[in-house]
Amino acid sequence: MDTRAFKRSLHHSERYNRRGFGLGDEVAGSLEKAYQSDLIAKLRDNGYTLQRGRLTVRLAEAFGFCWGVERAVAMAYETRRHYPTERIWITNEIIHNPSVNDHLREMNVLFISVEDGVKDFSEVASGDVVILPAFGATVQEMQLLNERGCHIVDTTCPWVSKVWNTVEKHKKHAFTSIIHGKVKHEETLATSSFAGTYLVVLDLAEAQMVSDYILGKGDREAFMQRFAKACSPGFDPDRDLIRVGVANQTTMLKSETEEIGRLFERTMLQRFGPTELNEHFLAFNTICDATQERQDAIFALVDEPLDLMVVIGGYNSSNTTHLQEIAVSRGIRSFHIDTPERIGPGNRIEHMPLGGELETELPFLPEGPIRVGITSGASTPDRVVEDVIERLIELCAA
Repeated sequence: MDTRAFKRSLHHSERYNRRGFGLGDEVAGSLEKAYQSDLIAKLRDNGYTLQRGRLTVRLAEAFGFCWGVERAVAMAYETRRHYPTERIWITNEIIHNPSVNDHLREMNVLFISVEDGVKDFSEVASGDVVILPAFGATVQEMQLLNERGCHIVDTTCPWVSKVWNTVEKHKKHAFTSIIHGKVKHEETLATSSFAGTYLVVLDLAEAQMVSDYILGKGDREAFMQRFAKACSPGFDPDRDLIRVGVANQTTMLKSETEEIGRLFERTMLQRFGPTELNEHFLAFNTICDATQERQDAIFALVDEPLDLMVVIGGYNSSNTTHLQEIAVSRGIRSFHIDTPERIGPGNRIEHMPLGGELETELPFLPEGPIRVGITSGASTPDRVVEDVIERLIELCAA
């Protein structure tokens, strides 16, 4: 379908809203009570450092809620205020943070059920209100909701929309979109729905496999087996890797996205030469500023002497996982938790190791003076970070 034309039509519909309802002042108190923190404000004023007895906390200088997440959550609260009696749905989690989603459930906001990775829209009726989350929804979902006569409140982050515009430019000029992302992540699913021909690569290793194939070093059968569930229908690597453009899931590791872009530029340069490069390679900067700032901040933090790192955010939050990846890459003892309740009692912590399953560590904090680095993903409220710090203080005082 012509996704550009569909978006233009949808944006002009009286049942579509992507600007909120002008109720910011009315919901500000609820948002502040639920998500803001006096303690975190004091840490910011004190050089992002807190000293309590034997515990020193060092907070990353960029962490937590980004502008796009704040906007999405505020719009969800405004939607409930604007539609006090209507049924309100969210096509997925509003953001990847359990406490925020629980707050919305308490406001009687419904979540589309998912079974075996398939969303069930059967209970959504004409006149219902449906919120599209910060990481967007597929064009097919938007089309279904529009045709069903729903009121659509679109909280998609503008940075995600920027990526959609990029893959639509690829499609317009008959370039295949190579998307650096996680193939089952909601944002990548949405982005690929706006693309024409596409291929999703998880990391630099997969990008190198694609590069090798372009340069005639790969095996077609092995290639298709590896990327069978990560490409557009009818994808033919011999036909569709002649002209490529690069885009990314906005929450991926910035340095890796940049290296993947450089890899494909070198690859097309090697195959087609400098005079033909622009006919075979397109690149746009689609790295989210907030993602970049949080990654830069943890790179600075892990250069300090730390005894351990606590990374706070949803276990399905891609940007949080990459913050944990940075800490682990520096050999720092690191713990990824999604809620403060994962800490204690009895000096224990339940955490998610990078690439692993939930496990419990006991003892968690060592004896004596201790420096703990803390950061949080872009979907984590300051109030949650405060609660984590309070639990660390309690453990150190015990």
